[in-house]
Amino acid sequence: MNVSGRRQSRNRSKSFKAGECQGNHTTRRRSIAGTFITDPALKLPPRPKANSFAPDGKRDDANGVFEKDEKFKEPEGDYDPYQERVVDHPTTNTETLLHLLKGSLGTGILAMPNAFHNSGWALGLVGTIVIGIICTFCIHLLIKSEYELCKRRRLPALNYPATAEAGLQEGPAFFNKVAPISGHVVNFFILAYQLGICCVYVVFVASNVKDVVDVYWYKMDVRIYMVIFLLPLILINYVRNLKYLAPFSAVSNIITFIGFGITLYYIFSELHGLDEREAIGEVQNWPLFFGTVLFSLEAIGVIMPLENEMKSPKSFGKPFGVLNVAMGLIIVLYVGMGFFGYLRYGENALGSITLNIPSEDPLAQVVKITMAFAIFITHALQNYVAIDIIWNGYLAPSFEKNAHKLYYEFAVRTLLVLFTFLLGVAIPNLELFISFIGAFCLAALGIAFPAIIDQSTFWYHRKGWAFVKMSFRNICLILFGILGLVIGTYVSISNIYEHFSDGSL
Repeated sequence: MNVSGRRQSRNRSKSFKAGECQGNHTTRRRSIAGTFITDPALKLPPRPKANSFAPDGKRDDANGVFEKDEKFKEPEGDYDPYQERVVDHPTTNTETLLHLLKGSLGTGILAMPNAFHNSGWALGLVGTIVIGIICTFCIHLLIKSEYELCKRRRLPALNYPATAEAGLQEGPAFFNKVAPISGHVVNFFILAYQLGICCVYVVFVASNVKDVVDVYWYKMDVRIYMVIFLLPLILINYVRNLKYLAPFSAVSNIITFIGFGITLYYIFSELHGLDEREAIGEVQNWPLFFGTVLFSLEAIGVIMPLENEMKSPKSFGKPFGVLNVAMGLIIVLYVGMGFFGYLRYGENALGSITLNIPSEDPLAQVVKITMAFAIFITHALQNYVAIDIIWNGYLAPSFEKNAHKLYYEFAVRTLLVLFTFLLGVAIPNLELFISFIGAFCLAALGIAFPAIIDQSTFWYHRKGWAFVKMSFRNICLILFGILGLVIGTYVSISNIYEHFSDGSL
């Protein structure tokens, strides 16, 4: 492609809202969690004509079929999205690896001992590794689909919702029909996931502070602590420019890693033998294990933005690239925390392992308070994604000329915090919340949706045995994701109902 052609392509990409991850600062909207949010009013550029991506075969766009079953060939002057990306501050492979590790280490890893309690240590070891491999593979499918769609649309990058819409437009008629709403569906699950994380954070902060205060003062219901933290949570979510939270975020990251280290000290101080723990847990608890592991391992919200911001994005998906190395390390860390945490605390393992360490010990008190502070700060960062989707994506355009637009924005911010607060008050149980969010949101976002997008994207580009293999693989992944979503959500809701019925919530 000549220089003028590249400039024209870049100009087109700047005007395409679904690809706002590239372009000037006035049109680019980024969330701190790394999820580029699609504009609900976006219109993808027209789907390329058949001869632009399949020169040897004419496609009937109305019926979604090829008239000639010829082998796909790349068009002349092939467009490479990686070469067209304009990133202000591109990240190296090492920086991307660290960002991915940091994005995957949070309250989820602290819940892994409880996950192993639901599965048993043997099933937990195998299950966590298998789920981790499946999640990693599905991320590869999503990245591959995004790259292929960017080539066809001649765009430098797409976000998750836009990838879903563009991918379904490329498939047969029954995929085409749902393509217009696919971006909104993806946004719904991202929104549910982010708000769910914020609910978990509300419960986590209140529970850990309560554990410490109970040692020195009379015991109060954990909901009272949630009420105490409500106003500070609202105020911190009023920060519109996240650069003011950056120093606190850096401190919270340091605190988190120190807290992990001290927690490991307590875990290894008194390990029990394998003969004292269940190798295989009760079958009815397996869906809770599935949901918790998905919640803990899956980092689908940060994957595509991190890859889009890389200096060498081709290194991301290589066999020994950033993604595989990062997910390998994450799986090892999560298996280790779950296995040894379960050996230490057994059936008493709670939704956060920090709640198991002795509250009377001053060192443990430091861990609980500092970890609560770190997660408190992170609440604003996670809620920023939800605010971006609801306000910038759906509501702000309606208030563009309203003199009180800022007041409406703060009202939305307040309502979102109140929503996470009320859910936390209603269900102040970390393990139930975590398993529910993992099963309901991440089984779809992390497993089923990438397989559906891959199937539709390459529907007319895989022939014969290759098409059969792709279809069989994706059908298995879709069924696995749907079953995990339905069964995991049902079991989580059933457990929540039981806790309500017996008054333990």
